[in-house]
Amino acid sequence: MKLFWVSIVISLACSKWVAGFMEYGYNETEIALLEGYGESKVGANLLMVGLTLIRGAGAKRAVCLDGTLPGYHLHRGYGSGANSWLIQLEGGGWCNNIRTCVYRKTSRRGSSKYMEKQLVFSGILSNKAEENPDFFNWNRVKVRYCDGASFSGDSEDKAKELQFRGERIWLAAMEDLKSKGMSSAKQALLSGCSAGGVAAILHCDKFRGLMPGTTKVKCLSDAGLFLDANDVSGGRTLRNLYSGIVGLQGVKPNLPQYCTNHLDPTSCFFPQNLISSVKTPLFILNAAYDSWQIQSSLAPPAADPAGYWRDCRLNHAKCTSSQINFLQGFRNQMLNAVKRFSMSKQNGLFINSCFAHCQSERQDTWFADDSPVIGKKAIAIAVGDWYFDRTTVKAIDCPYPCDNSCHNLNFERA
Repeated sequence: MKLFWVSIVISLACSKWVAGFMEYGYNETEIALLEGYGESKVGANLLMVGLTLIRGAGAKRAVCLDGTLPGYHLHRGYGSGANSWLIQLEGGGWCNNIRTCVYRKTSRRGSSKYMEKQLVFSGILSNKAEENPDFFNWNRVKVRYCDGASFSGDSEDKAKELQFRGERIWLAAMEDLKSKGMSSAKQALLSGCSAGGVAAILHCDKFRGLMPGTTKVKCLSDAGLFLDANDVSGGRTLRNLYSGIVGLQGVKPNLPQYCTNHLDPTSCFFPQNLISSVKTPLFILNAAYDSWQIQSSLAPPAADPAGYWRDCRLNHAKCTSSQINFLQGFRNQMLNAVKRFSMSKQNGLFINSCFAHCQSERQDTWFADDSPVIGKKAIAIAVGDWYFDRTTVKAIDCPYPCDNSCHNLNFERA
């Protein structure tokens, strides 16, 4: 059953992936790609949760790229979790120039007109104790992502009818949820995957500030530790992308001032320059060989015109020894990036040696009989132990290929 599930998810994602590359010049950043792996596509007795549009958002100009209302999916908690809140910020890449943002506004990543009216809640959003032991009965929310700058921009392009209002969307969603009970939460966890993982870091202390001082508030970033690393050609693919996002969408005023006081705005969009200064307890969940970063940042086609990395990019089992050495160097950069962060007792860490991306929303990677583990501890248990202060969690896997519990992603077409 697991193999069937994985094959369906990968075939669906890859069909979008290939179509996007063909039509848009093989640039993954223009569409939501690997974040799609965080969404369960098949299975039995799935929890489907309806979309709520934020009706008061328009008056605050808190709108999607195309000017439509933003939204979220809320499933109410009960029992011991009735006054606890888990906020999951949706991922889905970014848009860094007018062309990519114009394309994006005709998709669910830029307009609520195209958003699914119902979403599956699985993994950290599941309502079943056997699937989500610590958060199953909390109020669980997925905030939809329709701005293209990790909920952090605030500007517009009138000529192209583009609204870059991620920061306003964030505030409007939080205000709406506070009116529905979150203002008196006893416990709260802000989380996010991929671009949403970046947003969870950017907004972590702001989230703390929205809550009463008595609320237990922590943050979780899943697959959000994007590194300012050289690509295989020696270029800076991701830095160039981030520079476009920050400049186009007016992100600078909404970046943490402790960073912009001494670094340029683009550098302050990179989580590695933020995480050690976040005051609120933060958990970093990341694959050491993050699939999105390998494909879009480290070895994108533009940096590999001869196609030397193509097979390795699609299937890690086809990487040569020199390519694996390059990827081990990337892992070392990631470990260096979290070194100071991990020294704080309040922070948590789970870096497994997998070729994966977004492991908290997928049931098979969050909590299942064969889910990934470090030291026999699954991701869900590690996050729960950290949130509830049951034990400190600073889990770092041994280097590839030592971990046989990984659910590695393979993008080859049959």
